[in-house]
Amino acid sequence: MAAAELIELWRGGLLESTHRGHVVITDEKGAIVEAWGDPDAIIFPRSSCKMLQALPLLESGAAEAAGLEDEHLALACASHNGAAIHTGRVAAWLSDRGLGEADLRCGSHMPMGEPDREAMIRAGERPCQLHNNCSGKHAGFLTLNQHLGGGSEYVEVDHPVQKAVRAAFEEVTGMESPGWGIDGCSAPNFATSVQALARSMSYFAAAREDGDARARAAFRLTRAMGRHPDLVAGEGRACTNLMRAMGGRVSVKTGAEAVFIAILPEQKCGVALKIMDGGTRAAEAAITAILVRLGALDPADPVVAKYLSGPQKNWRGFTTGELRLAPGFC
Repeated sequence: MAAAELIELWRGGLLESTHRGHVVITDEKGAIVEAWGDPDAIIFPRSSCKMLQALPLLESGAAEAAGLEDEHLALACASHNGAAIHTGRVAAWLSDRGLGEADLRCGSHMPMGEPDREAMIRAGERPCQLHNNCSGKHAGFLTLNQHLGGGSEYVEVDHPVQKAVRAAFEEVTGMESPGWGIDGCSAPNFATSVQALARSMSYFAAAREDGDARARAAFRLTRAMGRHPDLVAGEGRACTNLMRAMGGRVSVKTGAEAVFIAILPEQKCGVALKIMDGGTRAAEAAITAILVRLGALDPADPVVAKYLSGPQKNWRGFTTGELRLAPGFC
């Protein structure tokens, strides 16, 4: 089944660009409620699945033994800006475990947040691994690794940490992964279908605080994300802005190459989408449209105009065009 036309860009009254992709909404049992494109399309979820990767941290008892709080768990699910609120917390987390920046295996890059990036450039400073947007996830991996007693190279696919991650990933998605690739942070990223990814988000949405160990872990991770949207991404980022607009009732997470998920506990449904050209603009517009469709996001909220319905403007502030939903989508 081909990818569906989802988001259009219009300029001067003419269609300029069309973004195609796959979208699946599943109910609390994992059954498809609505879909566009091919639900069975195989994708890499990239960072959209960090809450799945964090499940073993809680299920194993490692989080409880380490005294991790909601802020830690939000960072474990984060693709953060590398601002001080992120790097300081990750550094303290590692220090509390007798670890340091050198124990990370995520690599370093400049902060994703523009103010922090510019400040480092002006100061002539170089980034370290704490600035990596995945440093919180890796702090979680290291905490789990201490609990399991594994070796230092915790990102290797046959390491006990990644074996635990893969087992949880496949069990919650309900699908054996057909393959894996190396993510930007050097950890394995396991492929799955769009439907399976949405099904796993439905699991998180329906998870109860009084359920079994996995359900309790899913419940806590979802709530941690909703309570700390500033830690999951940061100022100016879609994940943070959307979760704030919904008052923390819905957890959303982007992934590289235009993947987006949503966990909606009140509706007890999950969402997964992938824009095939990798365009972040279209992924943000599509997830915004879905959240409005599901009644989770007020269509009059300014965040909807920011990511979907507002005018496209150039550097002089002139209106140049608009994003539209493709016919048949939402």
